[in-house]
Amino acid sequence: MRYRKHDENNDYSFGSSLNDFHINSVEAVAQAIDTRLQLWLGEWFADKSEGTGWSQAVLGKRSSNLYELTLRQRVLETQGVLSIENFGSKLEPNTRKLTVSMDVNTIYGQAIITGDYE
Repeated sequence: MRYRKHDENNDYSFGSSLNDFHINSVEAVAQAIDTRLQLWLGEWFADKSEGTGWSQAVLGKRSSNLYELTLRQRVLETQGVLSIENFGSKLEPNTRKLTVSMDVNTIYGQAIITGDYE
């Protein structure tokens, strides 16, 4: 598995040849998970059916069971993911901010995923 690294501004890294990639590593799978979670359903012009259903199942007045199921499914469908060991989330009731943390078993080892999604 090869995944292009992101820089400190969350942009793709260029100019350093193979050093710009995570190759066959936990970091590659972790970045793939984060990228997939950040992509909103319908946002990608090449495939409108691809993305996380933030508006449809996560944000707003949704039950935690619905958004956790949505996020778990999205992570489990990521290339290189074997299972999710621990999953935690905290939804800020007055904002559109969801903090997610999980321990994910990948084909390369265990990844710890944490992120804020708004």
